[in-house]
Formats: sequence, C-alpha cells, structure tokens
Amino acid sequence: MTEARYPSFGVLLVDDEAPWLRTLSMTLEGPGAISNLLVCQDSRQVPDLLALHPIGLVLLDLNMPHLSGEVLLKRIVEEFPEVAVIIVSGMNQVETAVNCVKLGAFDYFVKGVDDDRLLDGVRRAIRMLELQRENREMRKRMLGDHLEHPEVFADIITLDKGMRGIFQYIESVARSNQPILITGESGVGKELIARAVHRLSRGAAPLVSVNVAGLDDSVFADTLFGHLRGAFTGAEGARGGMIEQAGDGTLFLDEIGDLSLNSQVKLLRLLQEGEYYPLGSDNPRQSKSRIVVATHQDLRAKQTAGSFRKDLYYRLRAHHVHIPALRERKVDIEPLLQHFLEQASRELDKKVPTIPRELPVLLATYDFPGNVRELKAMVYDAVSAHSSRILSMQSFLQAMGRTETAGETRPSPQRSPFTGIDPLPSLTEAVHLLVNEALERAEGNQTIAARILGISQPALSKRLKQARK
Repeated sequence: MTEARYPSFGVLLVDDEAPWLRTLSMTLEGPGAISNLLVCQDSRQVPDLLALHPIGLVLLDLNMPHLSGEVLLKRIVEEFPEVAVIIVSGMNQVETAVNCVKLGAFDYFVKGVDDDRLLDGVRRAIRMLELQRENREMRKRMLGDHLEHPEVFADIITLDKGMRGIFQYIESVARSNQPILITGESGVGKELIARAVHRLSRGAAPLVSVNVAGLDDSVFADTLFGHLRGAFTGAEGARGGMIEQAGDGTLFLDEIGDLSLNSQVKLLRLLQEGEYYPLGSDNPRQSKSRIVVATHQDLRAKQTAGSFRKDLYYRLRAHHVHIPALRERKVDIEPLLQHFLEQASRELDKKVPTIPRELPVLLATYDFPGNVRELKAMVYDAVSAHSSRILSMQSFLQAMGRTETAGETRPSPQRSPFTGIDPLPSLTEAVHLLVNEALERAEGNQTIAARILGISQPALSKRLKQARK
C-alpha cells in the first residue's frame, strides 16, 4: 500500500549548504509531518525541477552561488505564478525581507528561528495553496458539470441536481488535508458521504468510524488516542487508539455535536497541531489521518449558546457539506423505493414485487421525518409481509399514520386554516378548494387524493361529478 504524502503537491528546499538542508528536512518531516519533500543544492536546477514536478511551495535561501535566491524568486514569480515561495535566509535584515515580500515572497524567515514559527509559516502557505487549488478545481467542475469519479458515489441513489452539485464539491475538496464537516438531519446518509470522501482521498488506507455521542472525556481520549501500559487502573497493556488504526486513512467522527467541551479541546489540538498524546504518555505522536465529522445538530446555534467551542467550529468548517432532507428532494423517492425494494427482496429471498402506480405519489405527500432511513425501513417492512405479485400499500399507510377509512374522523388541526380570513368562503367553496389542493398534492391521482382527504375514492369521484354540473 502506497503511503499518503502530505501535502499533495511537492515542497522544494533550495540551499547550497547540505547540513542545513538535512536539518530543515528533519524539522519539516518530524514535527511538521510534511513528507512530500524535494531538495536541491544547485540553484541552476530549480527552473527544470519546477517544470518537471508538481511543486507548490519552495523554501529558498538567498545567498547561493550561480543563481542567487533573489534572481530565482523573480523567475519563479514570473514563470510559475501558482508556486508560493518562502525565503529562509541567514540575513537578518528588515530591508531585505521587505524587498523579498514586494517581489512576491509569501513569507521571510531567518535561519535559526524557532522551529514552531517556521512550521507555522509553512503550514499557512500549504493551507493557502490547497484552498487556491480547490477553488480552481471547483470552478472547473461547476462550469463543466461533470464528475470525474461517478463510481465513488454509486451507493448514493439520487436524481436531484442539488445532490450532484454536492458530489462536484466533494470531488473538489476531497484531496485537501483540512477537515470536512457533514451536516444534515438524521437518516439523510451522512456516513455514505463520509465514505465517498474517503474513497476519493484515502481509498487504499483504512476508514475508521467512531460515534462520539455519549462518550465522556476519559473514554473519548482513550478511544481516539489510546493508552500506555499502566496509564490507569486496569491498563495492563498498551492499546493503540482509533487515530493509530486510521493511519494514513480517514477518521470519521459521527455525532460531533454531542462532544463535551473538554473533549472539544483535545480534538482542537489534534486538528491544529496534527499531534496527540496517548493516555499516560508525555511524548506527542503525529497524526496523518484525514478528519471527517458529522452531526445532525446546528453547531452554529450550539456555538452561540456556549456549548460548542467557537475556534473548533470554525476549524471544522474548513469544508462544509450539507445534505438536504428527503422532503426537499422528492425526485429521489421513486428511485430509492425501487433500490430498497430490490435490496430487501434479495436479502429476504423473495421475488421483487411490482410497485403500485399510486405508491410513489402517496409517498411524495409524506414529509419523511426519518428521511432515507425511514423510507428504507418502510420498504423492508412491506417486503417482509408481502406475498402477492403487487406490493401492498397497507404497511406504508400504517407507517405514515394514514389508516383512516371512509367515515372515520380525524383530529381537527390545532389552528384553523381560516383564521384571519374575512369573509369566510361558503361551505361549497371551502370543499372545492380542499378537493383541488388534495388533487394537486396527489398529482391528479384520485385514490391518493381521497386518502389525503380521509374519504373513499367513490365519494371523491361523486363530489367531482357534482362540481362539474
């Protein structure tokens, strides 16, 4: 299995001093976890290296034989405008630093500066370059209206244009190392989206899923970070956490909105520094996992209420995918119905029944508070009880709470729909309006409209005939 490299583009280190190149490489690879490095001691080779390799960032010395750093900086800015340059020089002169920034350098550091400051500058440059590349990729996909890897989304049954736009966005940001926040009501398929992100970015590596709802601080830390032997009573041996299991793959944290404030601090450090401490250890370990989180809760509201950290909220929102509810994409009901029908029939070893013409129309009148998960449960229940050629609609009606028969009365709405209307419509007018609304919702199907109104189909047909006279 090929190890994932960070970042996705190359980072080129240019200096004529071999000892400094080794020191800088160790700093970036160790604490920085930056593995996609190239080194160059001869400044004359830099233009060819930039032309031959997908390099995004150059760390450049100023005082070198052959081509000076200042000359190289000018050439890179002119010939390779998408490449960022950070100057790392032994010259501690404000005038030189200002001039380099004016020429187009992203930042300027003096050799021997604190490693954390240098790493912070390199990480900022990498984040900027990733964002620029994602924006270019997103524009290209949106304008072209195509998917490069449609097979990745094969498990997500949809005909909705909005969902296709979400797929295009995911393709644009999947290879970023920034976290992805997936939101949406329970049952919309957030885990399927997380799997698609994983397949696009870290498909050959593990996908490790953790539902953090209900985990207290100590269990959360032990689950994610693991522990050393003797870290606490009962820790008879060391245990690797989920981050270690994920390795170069993806760590998916579901129900992130339920995380306690103390656990949020630990997660924030993981996201900011890319490191964590197993319980009982004073030595940090590097994480190379892609972090994907999901929640059905409104994190903005929780952040405003003080139950979710603001800094963590904005860190998680680096990339945000919101999955619309099924009632907002009713075009998906029929293909999902067919998909689950075939799936249930296969699993229950039954012949796939025929779908009644009225069933998709009936389901389109329902709000599906449980979303796709609820529809799946409805189909499995119907297939388990099915015994004839045509699928019965009775179990669907029961699940929707529409088991009324003609003559039964239903609870009156808490608030009259006629409140504030003056003058009131006549009884004939009100019935006419109600019947028309039911027919519109039922797409002209009298059987479904009758069920909505709580009357029999012959009774509705009689009313329609009388209205035409």
